[in-house]
Amino acid sequence: MSRSPTPQLSNPSLDNLSSHSAGALYEAFVPEEARRILSKLEFHFTPKHASWLNMVEIEIGVLRGQCLDRRIGERALLETEISAWVQQRNDAKARIHWMFTTAKAREKLKRSYPSVTLVRPAKKPKVKAKAKAAKSG
Repeated sequence: MSRSPTPQLSNPSLDNLSSHSAGALYEAFVPEEARRILSKLEFHFTPKHASWLNMVEIEIGVLRGQCLDRRIGERALLETEISAWVQQRNDAKARIHWMFTTAKAREKLKRSYPSVTLVRPAKKPKVKAKAKAAKSG
């Protein structure tokens, strides 16, 4: 009896939603099964404010609304439909108008980063030459 090759790890990229954790598997499966599944996963978490992931989610939402808004029962038809949709989006040069600017990011994330206060050395008081000369004379 031949054994199948050992599967490679799956590397899902996840946002930081609290349900995306090993604990969620233990809630859904008995401990032995959760451990078996976890042994095949290596989680990669995106930064908390990962704009690229948000853009992917937006694009998938557009795909769902424009192409996958009905039941497609065969894989070949699904692949054909998605390919046609992708071609149409590319031909139209469809883009996501991302409005999360650097300035907005700095404002939203300012609590996450320490603030920097510049400290300037104290200026020495200027002594007027005439006043100094009068005292010495």
